[in-house]
Amino acid sequence: AHVHLCISSSCFLSGAGQDVGRSCILVSIGGKNIMLDCGMHMGFNDDRRFPDFSYITQQGRLTEFLDCVIISHFHLDHCGALPYMSEMVGYDGPIYMTHPTKAICPILLEDFRKITVDKKGETNFFTSQMIKDCMKKVVPLNLHQTVQVDDELEIKAYYAGHVLGAAMVQIKVGSESVVYTGDYNMTPDRHLGAAWIDKCRPDILISESTYATTIRDSKRCRERDFLKKVHETVERGGKVLIPVFALGRAQELCILLETFWERMNMKAPIYFSTGLTEKANHYYKLFITWTNQKIRKTFVQRNMFEFKHIKAFDRSYADNPGPMVVFATPGMLHAGQSLQIFKKWAGNEKNMIIMPGYCVQGTIGHKILNGQKKLEMENRQTISNGQSEIERCEPGCCRLSLEVKLQVEYMSFSAHADAKGIMQLIRMAEPRNMLLVHGEAKKMEFLKDKIEQEFTINCFMPANGETTTVITNPSVPVDISLNLLKREMALGGPLPDPKKPRTMHGTLIMKDNSLRLVTPEQALKELGLNEHQLRFTCRVQLQDPHSDPDTLSRIYTHLKSVLKGYTIQHLPDGTVMVESIVIKVSSSAEEPNTKVLLLSWSYQDEDLGSFLSTLLKKGLPSGLSSM
Repeated sequence: AHVHLCISSSCFLSGAGQDVGRSCILVSIGGKNIMLDCGMHMGFNDDRRFPDFSYITQQGRLTEFLDCVIISHFHLDHCGALPYMSEMVGYDGPIYMTHPTKAICPILLEDFRKITVDKKGETNFFTSQMIKDCMKKVVPLNLHQTVQVDDELEIKAYYAGHVLGAAMVQIKVGSESVVYTGDYNMTPDRHLGAAWIDKCRPDILISESTYATTIRDSKRCRERDFLKKVHETVERGGKVLIPVFALGRAQELCILLETFWERMNMKAPIYFSTGLTEKANHYYKLFITWTNQKIRKTFVQRNMFEFKHIKAFDRSYADNPGPMVVFATPGMLHAGQSLQIFKKWAGNEKNMIIMPGYCVQGTIGHKILNGQKKLEMENRQTISNGQSEIERCEPGCCRLSLEVKLQVEYMSFSAHADAKGIMQLIRMAEPRNMLLVHGEAKKMEFLKDKIEQEFTINCFMPANGETTTVITNPSVPVDISLNLLKREMALGGPLPDPKKPRTMHGTLIMKDNSLRLVTPEQALKELGLNEHQLRFTCRVQLQDPHSDPDTLSRIYTHLKSVLKGYTIQHLPDGTVMVESIVIKVSSSAEEPNTKVLLLSWSYQDEDLGSFLSTLLKKGLPSGLSSM
């Protein structure tokens, strides 16, 4: 049986298509619609920051169109538009994410809302209450647990590394399946393990491709280089700014610097953006099972996330003289504390900024990594009114021209899979088709060719707003009745080889969502039907100067000599029978030598009937005696 399945991955705007910014993918499989991730773009402050949900529906809520929403991890480019989607556009169905993601997601959303609304005064943004209402719709997922969304749709989460709680998800409807990786890392690091999935052979594997052409150098070299640069800057009295997101690379680099400071007996202070550190460490303790083996082992004696050398940062420290290292959020320098500190330190060539991860186009981080030495930006001043802080422009001087003199370094400590890692995952899962998202078009093109060459599977890379449809031929399980098997065995022939396909003749019954192949007799009995006999008739013209009964006798003699092992009878009613095939001879008075042979057979003997009609068209051999 061939069942056509359309898996259409419509990638709404940035991130899911051919750039890295915000992820939002719609998958249709077996009549079900699933939204994978719902992120926001850090490089935009207008409508473009959220996905364009008009791809799903022009008017009304999304509940009627979506069966479920799945969030792979807590990074804002994967979950930042969730409250906007569920509360402002309107969606009341289930939202699935892992326990750590469910715990951390609302904290990051609220933090971003504060920066956007409370400090910058932006409108058309979700409120604190909307975040709470959105999180009430969340259903937590455990790793390797199969969750039945409804009677037909099931999902299962696998460990993805990358950040605490990140998961890859398998989506199944019947025998059709899709795996979505979200962001993942195939190499373990200081605090997380490597991504893993079983050989699930999905119809399509949707993989991120942030570092599609990169095969990163060894991690140890990168860490040594990072420590060397930090050490040199601090030794010459400079300040080091490391913009990070609160969870993930931050913990990785904190563990690295903490051990280095301890070993080298360094005295320069290390600071981390306040507030989020305590919460971050609290969640690492809470979800210790999601970290790697080493951390879990040593956790009883010492918590790796309680740092001796790293202290909470206060804004006033940025003006302190002398060297220091500061981890500040957010990671792309698009707002917040990291941007404030950058403005203060950018003019001094003694200082250094180390960008440890990917920066989206449009952000300050992206601009300085591309070598921009002069930056135009809003001159927002942070004013405290005792209770909260508000950013506002000073009258008449809303633009600030900033000269970048500090050293800019990019070191990928990003927890994304590189080209080697992506190929490794394909070997693990063995997908039938591949779809690349969350990457840059040129790099994806390179990887696409590599995948198609090495694995001989189709690889797609849809642009934003584009739909990819994959048609599959799924295996449909069919039960076979014992009677039919016995009959097939009785017909002789070699015993079936489990590795080779074998044709079975029977009647396929579809009942109660299951398929059975049975003998025709059993099917008629079960369904209470009468058997209809189908017969095929064929006319063959033959030149023979004998009488009709003699011609029939000659045909009988001829067939007896040609067909060995068949039952051939010459019946008194003036017909010859070969198995179920009846042969009659007639001629007209005008042309007595032109005989018309009528051959009639039932469908079971179709092959033999065709053979006989071809044989008799050739005529009868001379010298045949009639009986």
